[in-house]
Amino acid sequence: MRVALFGGSFNPPHVAHQLVALYVLETCEIDELWFVPTYVHPFHKELAPYADRIAMCKLAVGALGARAKVSRAEEALAGKPGFVSSRTLELVELLREHHPEHQFRLVIGGDIVAETHKWYRWDDLAALAPPIVVGRSGFALPPGSTELDETGVVMPEISATRARELVATGDPHAASLLPRDVLRYIAARGLYK
Repeated sequence: MRVALFGGSFNPPHVAHQLVALYVLETCEIDELWFVPTYVHPFHKELAPYADRIAMCKLAVGALGARAKVSRAEEALAGKPGFVSSRTLELVELLREHHPEHQFRLVIGGDIVAETHKWYRWDDLAALAPPIVVGRSGFALPPGSTELDETGVVMPEISATRARELVATGDPHAASLLPRDVLRYIAARGLYK
């Protein structure tokens, strides 16, 4: 099975996340796409509880069909002795250990490409899970970064930070950034207030 791994804090998952997932599912040679919420933010930013972010991701992928899933692999990684912070390479190694029959790809935004030199053993990671780079508004893709870079397609510039700000102030425009079910979940749980 060919699996695209879409990692992030998903704090909360928003409509641009859904658009990226659908675009990858429909244009790349993959069988499934897994949302992989980070357990602990690598830069120690405050996040909604992991269980809430998992639940919101499940609501977000519900609109995408059976080929979109949510993985709790980061939680398993965090449970390993000596865990300090999540490294994507270690996540992919764990997934390959648990799913040796799968081939993995890593979904990243065009804004991340210029920062791969900061990633832990990026070249090893790219060899284990070749990246699928999806354009993001405001960021140019380097030539040859992926099979998608020549299409000129970019995803809208929507940030979870902005979505949280709108939710916190009760601004009704939050509804234009968040899936309805995610917005209802946030309201029911009192998140981001």
